[in-house]
Amino acid sequence: MEYVTAVPHPRTEAAGPARAGRRSLAVALLSGALGAAVALLATRQRWSEGTATVAGGSFPLTARGSDVTGVPAALAIVGLAALVAVFAVRRAGRLAVSALLALSGLGIVTAALVGASDSGALDEKAAQASGDTSATVASFSHTAWPYVAAVGGLLILLAGLLALRYGRLWPAMSGRYERDGAPRPRRAAAPVDPDRPEDIWKALDRGEDPTRADPA
Repeated sequence: MEYVTAVPHPRTEAAGPARAGRRSLAVALLSGALGAAVALLATRQRWSEGTATVAGGSFPLTARGSDVTGVPAALAIVGLAALVAVFAVRRAGRLAVSALLALSGLGIVTAALVGASDSGALDEKAAQASGDTSATVASFSHTAWPYVAAVGGLLILLAGLLALRYGRLWPAMSGRYERDGAPRPRRAAAPVDPDRPEDIWKALDRGEDPTRADPA
């Protein structure tokens, strides 16, 4: 007769966090990389447009996202670097980098929404086109690209929040080449055969005395 027990198997208990770690890692990598790409792409597009009065006529003006503000592009690069750096650090360092990742996304969202209503870049172009430093743009309007940049920032923010929540379950870079300061045991040298010159030369290279007899 088979007995059924309600006690969870140790492997079942460990599988839950491991599965959550893998899923959150995949989502964070995808959303972080996609968010940075979207934000960078959006800053290269036309954000606002308007007209300026030049010689009694209307002159059309446009401004790209990079003309309005350089914050989203800069923070997208910072967020992408932080996403990679998450795997190079552990414990408190990973927590700090995850927070930086989340703040980068939040900063992109804020800068993009503020830039959607900013006419400063077009005002400067209007002043240059008309030759009047006090000239301002007329018929100001904005496109959807600032909001696209904000979506990219939200994706980076999501990656940062996932890193803060599940980052402790994510793998880190191999520490094979890291030195912990502890003395490492030296390999025992092979016994020197006085009849083999190559063994004598190897012993001399190691700073050993080939004529010293090994203890019994």
